[in-house]
Amino acid sequence: MREDKLKIKEIKEKEIWENFLLECDEKTFLQSWNWGEFQKMMGNKIWRLGIFENGEPFSVALVIKVEARRGTFLFVPHGPNIKSKIKNQKLKILEILLAKLKEIAKEEKCDFIRIAPILERSEGNIKIFKNLGFREAPIHIHPELTWQLGITPSEENLLMQMRKTTRYLIRQVQKNEEIKIEKSNKIEDVEKFNALYQEVARRQNFVPFPLDYLKNEFLSFLPDNQISIFFGKYKGEVISSGIFIFWQGICFYHHGASSLKYPKTPVSYLLLWEAIKEAKKRGCQNLNFWGIAPITSDFRLQTSDHPWAGLTLFKMGFGGYKKEYLKTQDLPLSPKYWLTYFFEKMRKIKRGV
Repeated sequence: MREDKLKIKEIKEKEIWENFLLECDEKTFLQSWNWGEFQKMMGNKIWRLGIFENGEPFSVALVIKVEARRGTFLFVPHGPNIKSKIKNQKLKILEILLAKLKEIAKEEKCDFIRIAPILERSEGNIKIFKNLGFREAPIHIHPELTWQLGITPSEENLLMQMRKTTRYLIRQVQKNEEIKIEKSNKIEDVEKFNALYQEVARRQNFVPFPLDYLKNEFLSFLPDNQISIFFGKYKGEVISSGIFIFWQGICFYHHGASSLKYPKTPVSYLLLWEAIKEAKKRGCQNLNFWGIAPITSDFRLQTSDHPWAGLTLFKMGFGGYKKEYLKTQDLPLSPKYWLTYFFEKMRKIKRGV
């Protein structure tokens, strides 16, 4: 790959974009074509950039212009994606991408550039971004530490890999005829999920995504049959729910909510198990449980006070492994960046994450 032959340009064809991502080992739906469509539905300006050599793409990056009260910036979520066979060209690709991002940022009057890399957290990768002038962001927008599970083994083998308590609860709930798990692809059912989701937000004191966010996300992935809502019902009442995205052989547990009304009825365990079975039917090889709280090398919580502590133990009970990505990186472009930095730093302290 010769640098003088590399060209960066926007990609307008969905097929080219999605086919390229099929060749990438590390990826999440945050770089999918449909996530870009979702961003446009939310009123955000986007660029789908590709780095080419002789007409062949080697890297792609979905870039989003974020206009918030805390500042205007360009954001690359879980990107850029680099073809697996040329990962040793990361620095060269990032240099070309960054030159284009600076050009766009100047035109769009952005205060900084933010990248949430889909790169393993290692000294080498940290050094690459540091040498390019980046600094660690005060907060992360998307998960930097995730829990993942390979789901190609048989259902029985997957059950045996689970924590004993998780396996027991699934089997016990399966025997309860008053518990039903239902799957929906109806846009109106997003409101049913939202009702439970808002309840969780009030209980745990966090700012939830608004209803139009959830609806637009659902509508963006629905035409390709890449999204479903699961409902767990006890005596006909919804007490657990989850929104799952199925994309390129990976199932993502993106949103979840549950009620505390029946604490001795662990419907969420069966709901997630049914989602795993659905993912297997769709040909998925992996399940990405999305974000978890910090854990030690022997899979223990670093602190039980973390807001995600209970959720993390729940996810880990299904078996799997952690995957840690490089911390979100910021490149300041104007003094206004520091107002954003201190605002976000204080917000992180307040949230306890």
